[in-house]
Amino acid sequence: AQPVRLYSKAAFIGFKRSKSNQSEQQSLVKIDGVNTRDETAYYLGKKVAYVYKGQKAIKGSKFRVIWGNVTRPHGNSGVVKAKFSRNLPAQAMGSALRVMMYPSAI
Repeated sequence: AQPVRLYSKAAFIGFKRSKSNQSEQQSLVKIDGVNTRDETAYYLGKKVAYVYKGQKAIKGSKFRVIWGNVTRPHGNSGVVKAKFSRNLPAQAMGSALRVMMYPSAI
């Protein structure tokens, strides 16, 4: 049997910003296959994980995670805002995120 993926793939596309200011505590996330504002409703409140690799192993693993939550939609094209426990580093822009299928509202 194939392993089941319990998350949707997404990309970190940048921070909330205006022309001259940017607020790093709100991240913009594009979720694969979500193209309208209505489709984002399912993802509101879901957990988001940024998984990356560090130099040293901690508790036997080099993988680290920064967790966050999807907070609200952004615009009309399926982008959402997310808030992370620690702000994402700027080098993470364009990289993959995981939007978990929990907590479920169904």
